[in-house]
Amino acid sequence: MNTPVRRVAIAVMAMILLLLANLTYVQVVKASDYRNDPRNKRVLLAEYARKRGQISAAGQMLAASTETGGRLRYQRNYPDGPVFAPVTGYYSVNHGATGIERAADEILNGSDDRLFGRRLSDLITGRDPSGGNVVLTIDPDMQKAAYDQLSSRNYTGAVVALRPQTGEILAMASTPSYDPNPLATHSAAEENEAFAQVNAEEPSVLTNRAISEIYPPGSTFKLIDVAAALSSGKYTPDSQLTAIANLKLANGRTDLENYNGNSCGTSATASLRDALQRSCNTAFAQLAAELGEQAIRDQAAAFGIGTTDLSIPMNVATSTIGDIEDTTALQQSSIGQRDVALTPLQNAMIVAAIANGGTVMKPYLIKSIQSQELETVETTNPDRVGRAIDAGVARTMTELMVNNENSYRGAGKLSDVQIAAKTGTAEHGANPKATPPHVWYVAFAPADNPQIAVAVVVESGGDRSDLAATGGAVAAPIGRAVIAAGLGKADR
Repeated sequence: MNTPVRRVAIAVMAMILLLLANLTYVQVVKASDYRNDPRNKRVLLAEYARKRGQISAAGQMLAASTETGGRLRYQRNYPDGPVFAPVTGYYSVNHGATGIERAADEILNGSDDRLFGRRLSDLITGRDPSGGNVVLTIDPDMQKAAYDQLSSRNYTGAVVALRPQTGEILAMASTPSYDPNPLATHSAAEENEAFAQVNAEEPSVLTNRAISEIYPPGSTFKLIDVAAALSSGKYTPDSQLTAIANLKLANGRTDLENYNGNSCGTSATASLRDALQRSCNTAFAQLAAELGEQAIRDQAAAFGIGTTDLSIPMNVATSTIGDIEDTTALQQSSIGQRDVALTPLQNAMIVAAIANGGTVMKPYLIKSIQSQELETVETTNPDRVGRAIDAGVARTMTELMVNNENSYRGAGKLSDVQIAAKTGTAEHGANPKATPPHVWYVAFAPADNPQIAVAVVVESGGDRSDLAATGGAVAAPIGRAVIAAGLGKADR
């Protein structure tokens, strides 16, 4: 072979290698980017040519697809949009997906490996491909009760209800909410207008406050203190703590007072039982100093606070007790203030663990996965996270929480169901003393055979000028209504 021919051959071989390299880069390295590029209309058309699976709970349809007759063959619709929006999320042409629509996307679009048999069958038979179905743990009656209780009062807040023995999420409401239906339209102009409207809402309607926001838990955190105290073996419900109205903290400069500025009783001391019932800040600041940081931190971690990878399967914001640099910081943290911040889901997990004899269960939202023919492909098994307290401590804490509930006022009391509960009022903001506090209610019922654990938070729902506008009056009626709905006693 002469030199010119050799050079041409080498050049051709080099170009072939470059073409192969480019083809490999396009089809392997960049395939995912091109496939997910919003300008790739072929992917969009293929996606909407496939009937997306349904989302349901207890036989009720929460999200489904209907045929349009247009280029985008199927459109998503949500029968009770605002009620279930924090759970389902939305599925839109140009703005992606949120909630279960996003977390379970591979199931709903049919690409999940567990649906491989159906995909293969569709390929062989020429049948139109379709997605699998997702069945949720949600109790629709409880979800509606939670949403109605919050929205009818124009509250900004959240409710989470759990099955203590399994971790099933029975309700997950967040308000203000939104209607996902306009976001699922196939008209680009209408979709953009709808998104502009929801994004302009204040407070945000797209935020799922049940799992994406963390709040100071206020006095509900005192359940952690009590658990640590009882677990140490050094304290009983009758152990005496200070009852003074104002306590000088460990640094000798900072004063801590009880919420209403009064002492906790008529004597110099109060029992742990009475201190919890009256939610005495000074008593729990003393208790925390005696227990020490490590005991509080370890007890919080045992209940799941600080877990960074919690998924239900939507990702959950990390709850924290924050940095505690000295005893004064510990005393402030012990009453659920300073840097302590929990999601409503985490607070529900704490009372659910107490209700479950001290065992923490991983919360979950997907009950089962179904094939396109509604046959169950996989069922979620409850997952035990660990033990936060022993069964004896859990029984004692239940008794203390029953004592709390029986001392609270407020609407929605159930005459034939004993609830165990704790309320909380939490300062927040740049000027806490001038800002309405968040109010909480955490509870489970029936106390002797727990079926439901619930956490309620109402943002800025308290009123410092009105001592009745606390967790017991604002948040407790919501929690009781959700419990009543779950136990079939809503109309009583």
